[in-house]
Amino acid sequence: MDLHLSGMKALVTGGTKGIGRATVEMLAAEGAAVSFCARTDDDVKATCREAETAGHRVRGEAVDVRDGDALAGWVERSATELGGIDIVVANVSALSIGPEEENWQASFEVDLMHTVRAVNAAMPYLERSEAASIVAVSSVSGREVDFAAPAYGPMKAAIVHYAQSLAYQLAPKGIRANSVSPGNTFFEGGVWNQIKDGNRDLYDQALALNPTGRMGTPEEMAYAITMLASPRASFISGTNLVVDGALTRGVQL
Repeated sequence: MDLHLSGMKALVTGGTKGIGRATVEMLAAEGAAVSFCARTDDDVKATCREAETAGHRVRGEAVDVRDGDALAGWVERSATELGGIDIVVANVSALSIGPEEENWQASFEVDLMHTVRAVNAAMPYLERSEAASIVAVSSVSGREVDFAAPAYGPMKAAIVHYAQSLAYQLAPKGIRANSVSPGNTFFEGGVWNQIKDGNRDLYDQALALNPTGRMGTPEEMAYAITMLASPRASFISGTNLVVDGALTRGVQL
């Protein structure tokens, strides 16, 4: 199915690894021009090289998303080079799990406020788009109380609330907003790969909770993000799409 993404301009934060990297690749493969950012310059350059080799239109910058001015500058430069912005995918997470104040501060600044700042910076361009879409990446930890409850889970729940409020506020302008809540996602070098190697009991416990008997892949999460970003999803706004292989048991009514 053609997702009608050819010629569209997309921003993705955290685009060099895991879900973010898979989202950059999937959007680009569907014909979108993509600008992404990530913390590490070497990773950004490597991702750009691989995308260019594949024939995709991709640009990348090393940006610390906690720096509001730096983040806004990246958005502005991206809009200038791409010729506008149609899609914003806010994906970066501090993955700061723990009860200490620094965990709460990191989760607030990175997970929540980078999402808010990216959307705010992109808003003038989204308002001029004919098919504007915002996708905020949350987590099943925002839906259920689990081992990541403090402080990661509450901030992920806040992202869902923020996306739904955006959907309501921006609907008259034709701008859609949704969130995606991935379940446990395994990829080489990712957090679950590290847990598998460093805390096998926790890994085995998490794996046993999923009735599919496995964790998700970045590509499976990226499909949900790309689908929601697509103009094909033109009447889907204000939803939280859980992508977890039936891991969570709560009923969304």
